[in-house]
Amino acid sequence: MTPPGWGGRKPGVEDIQHLILKRICFLDYTPGDRLKEAELADEFGVSRTPVRDAISRINHLGLVETINGVGNVVMELPPEKITHVYDMRLHLAGLIGATAPAQIEGSHLERARGLLAQAHQLSGQVDSRQYVVVNDQLNTLISDLIGNSVLRSFWTQAYYQAASTWHRVVDGAGPEVADALVAELVDLETALAEQDIQAVGFVQRIHIGYGYARIKKYLFKETTEQT
Repeated sequence: MTPPGWGGRKPGVEDIQHLILKRICFLDYTPGDRLKEAELADEFGVSRTPVRDAISRINHLGLVETINGVGNVVMELPPEKITHVYDMRLHLAGLIGATAPAQIEGSHLERARGLLAQAHQLSGQVDSRQYVVVNDQLNTLISDLIGNSVLRSFWTQAYYQAASTWHRVVDGAGPEVADALVAELVDLETALAEQDIQAVGFVQRIHIGYGYARIKKYLFKETTEQT
């Protein structure tokens, strides 16, 4: 995943943080990979300070660990942490539309329909990277519908933590995840067409719950078998 143009400006800490997080979720960086500050600074055309600050923020999410003598290493979330993340996502989804609701516009509905078309294309033969890409675009849409900036920040943080696990689930669940994504986008399309922002939150809560059930079925089973 190449860095965007950032409008001709130098990227800030938040820009770098989000790009590194996307690379982790898209498996451009895999567990065990080292994040080298000097190389990233050169790539982004910045000093090492904003890169170091961005990695420090990701460290707090549990997706990177700084190991003495090794450096910054990409990590997988353990089952207990994943459980906490999904518990939080379920609570946050219920707040969408309840606090500073955003105005639903026609562009939101068109974006949802475009994502639904992409989700249909995943049926039959699921590409794990494309599945995560479509979900990433879906998360951007949902974030744009969250009017409360504090809620949006927590939502985004929990999203990246959850999304870091999805490649592993897709490998086990196969077509099931594509069908689930289609169902979620059909429900979201209905909520947006009805101009019901609270229903958007309800849809997210329901489908996050379904997603968590798949994680427990496929990912936690895999973890248990490896121990």
